[in-house]
Amino acid sequence: MRHRILGGTGIEVSTHCLGTMMFGSAGNPDHADSIRIIHTALDHGINFVDTADMYSAGESEEIVGKALQGRRDDVVLATKVHFPMGEGPNRGGNSRRWIVREVEASLKRLRTDWIDLYQIHRPDHRTDIEETLSALTDLVRQGKIRAFGSSAFPAHETVEAYHVARQRGLYRFRTEQPPYNILARGIEGDVLPTAQRLGLGVLTYSPLGWGFLTGRYRKDRHVDLARGRAARAPERFDPSIPVNAAKLDVVEELVKLADEIGCTLPALAIAFAASHPAVTSVILGPRTMEQLEGLLKGASLVLDDSVLDRIDELVPPGTNVYHPVGLWSPAPLTDPALRRRPVGHRAAAS
Repeated sequence: MRHRILGGTGIEVSTHCLGTMMFGSAGNPDHADSIRIIHTALDHGINFVDTADMYSAGESEEIVGKALQGRRDDVVLATKVHFPMGEGPNRGGNSRRWIVREVEASLKRLRTDWIDLYQIHRPDHRTDIEETLSALTDLVRQGKIRAFGSSAFPAHETVEAYHVARQRGLYRFRTEQPPYNILARGIEGDVLPTAQRLGLGVLTYSPLGWGFLTGRYRKDRHVDLARGRAARAPERFDPSIPVNAAKLDVVEELVKLADEIGCTLPALAIAFAASHPAVTSVILGPRTMEQLEGLLKGASLVLDDSVLDRIDELVPPGTNVYHPVGLWSPAPLTDPALRRRPVGHRAAAS
């Protein structure tokens, strides 16, 4: 397993990171089996584990905590904060109040005294970024976290956070965790170049494009919209929807390419994500041991320029065949009130 430096932290991490979103009630509810998967990944040289407080409502962190007993010093442990944890106000977001409270809960679930990388899971426009950076800086100084980063932040928010940290004498984000795969290359135009300029480490998630790059979903094959992921989000899998049909068209060509170079489609997809010079580590999110073993088989694959050129022809650099799941959207695009004048003002203006 190869290693790279995580941003400017000096911490060496494996080029593949074990993501644990699928451990717990949202994926694999068998704690013993999930722990075996984690141990197998560590035994194969992965030293980087990523989780989040909201994965299965804290259950994923609990599983990771149990799995790392006796092995904690050898693992770079990352988790996240932002999404609501329970009902009621002030139980989520990026405020000092919530971050300081929730880091203690994560430390307890993870059975550890420190977190190597604490990530802000999404932007929060209700909270001044200085408030967030100040709270995170204090946690570093207290020794509860070693470094902190962001996840699914647009480039301009990353730049703003960088300048606020410099102006206020605060510690800054050291990493960014965006979605990135062959079918979703939009971040190549802004997020990844920004990360390179600012010296951020990059952990990419969703290398298999919500399962489309596993080879499980193919053109002219029936898709059971009543089972698995398709049942939870049929609009992302229904082949009658144009964007899904476009994904399937590309997949057919990628299958041919993988066959030509003698690898599996998942191996091709993961190697693609790892090939970008801005990417530090690619997050693998298996649910079963079989899935992990299949992903590990392709972990050593390196794509040459001729293969990357073929991929560029199928999906041009910086373009998305689909809008990545979980990618942050500006508040004015999701809240109509932020892009419309009050009715009285519109009438007066006319």
